[in-house]
Amino acid sequence: MASKKQKPSEEEQNQTKKLKKDVVSSLIRRGSQPRTWRELGLSTVKNLPANIAMVQGFMKAINWKEAQSEVLQNLNNTVVLVGQPNTGKSTLFNKLKGQNLSPASAQAGNTRTMVRTDFGPFTLIDTPGHLPDVMESGMDQASVIVFLLDASRGLQDTDRELYQTIKRLNKPTIIAVNKVDSLKGSETGDQLATEIAVLLNSPGVIPVSAKTGLNVVEELIPAVIEASPEAALAIGRELPAFRREAAQRIIRNATLVSLAAGLEPIPFIDIPILLGTQARLVLRLAALYGEPLDSADAMKHARELITTMVGGLTLRYLAEQAAKVVPFGGDLIAGAIAGAATWSIGEVALEYYDSGKHLSSRRVRELYTSFYTRFRKENQMTQLQKEAARQAEIETRDPLALLEEPKEKV
Repeated sequence: MASKKQKPSEEEQNQTKKLKKDVVSSLIRRGSQPRTWRELGLSTVKNLPANIAMVQGFMKAINWKEAQSEVLQNLNNTVVLVGQPNTGKSTLFNKLKGQNLSPASAQAGNTRTMVRTDFGPFTLIDTPGHLPDVMESGMDQASVIVFLLDASRGLQDTDRELYQTIKRLNKPTIIAVNKVDSLKGSETGDQLATEIAVLLNSPGVIPVSAKTGLNVVEELIPAVIEASPEAALAIGRELPAFRREAAQRIIRNATLVSLAAGLEPIPFIDIPILLGTQARLVLRLAALYGEPLDSADAMKHARELITTMVGGLTLRYLAEQAAKVVPFGGDLIAGAIAGAATWSIGEVALEYYDSGKHLSSRRVRELYTSFYTRFRKENQMTQLQKEAARQAEIETRDPLALLEEPKEKV
C-alpha cells in the first residue's frame, strides 16, 4: 500500500515561498537580456554571488523525507509472470528465485492461487493461467509483466486474447517464449520468437528455457531491468551480479529526465526539478547497494555526497541558466549541461557505494570533474538521445521488419 506523502512543515513552506520570490525577481527581463556573448559573460559574472546563494537555497529546500518515501515505495515493485496453463510459469518462477517455492508439474492448472514470495523488497507472483480473474488481479499489481508462451504449442488464440488484456494495462511488458529446448526439426528458438513477434505485432520476443536456464540470465533479466528503472532497483538490490547494470539503467533514466528539465527556457525554474531528480538518484543508488533508507545514516551519507560536489554543481547550474538566454540553441546547451551534471553525480555515487562508502571528499570531487569532462568529451548525451529515439522507433516500427533481423531482442 502506497504511503501517504509527508506534508511540508511551515518552515519548509515559507522557505519555498521565499525561493519562488527570488526566482521571479532574478528572471532576465526582456529589456536587459544580453544581446552578445560578451554581454552574456559580463551579466553572468556580475550576478554570480547572488545566484550561487540562490542555488544553495534550493539545495537546502530539497525535501529529503519525501524523496526517501518515494524510493522506499520503489522497493515494493513486483514482476508478474502471466501466461496460459502449463507454459512453464512456475518453473521460470523457481529458476528466477533459485528455490522451489511454486509447485511445477506437467499437469495444466497445477497452480490454483497466486503464489507470492518475498525476494528481498522484490516480489515475484506466479499467476494461475486457468483462473483469469486471479491472474488479472496479479497483473494490476505489476510494475513489469513477463508474458510467457509455450514454444511446443506455438501461438494460440487464447494467447492473443490474453496479450490484448495485457496491452490495455499499458505497463512495461516482456514477451518470452518458453520451452525452446523442446523444439524439434530445423526451427530454432530465434526463428520462432521472430514469427511470434510478427503475429503479435510486438517489437520483440525472447526465446528462453526455464528448465535449462537458456537466455534467462543473458537476456530475460536484463530486459526486465531495461524495461523499468523501478524494476532495475529491485532486481539489482537482490542480485549483486546485475547491480552495476541496474545502476546504469537508473542513472540513464535520471539523466534523460534532467535533459528534459534543462530544456525549459526560463532560467532557474528547472533547478528544483534537477535537484529533486539528483537527490532521488543518489538515494536509489544507496538503496541498490543495500543501504537501509529508513535510517538516519543513509540520509546523511546521501546528503553529504551531494554537498561534497556542491561547488562544481553550482557552477554547472549557473552555466546552464546562462545558456538559456542564448537566442539559438541555448536550450540544447542547457539541457546537455543539466544531463551531464546528473550523469556525473550518478557515476560518482555508484563508485562511492560500490567502494563501501570509502571515497574521500577530495576523491569524490576529482571523480565528479573527471566524469563530467568525459561525458561532454565523448558526447554521451547525443548517444543517450539516439538510444531513446531508437527505442521509440522500435516500439512503433513495422513488425515485419523483424523477419530480416531474426536475432534482434528487445
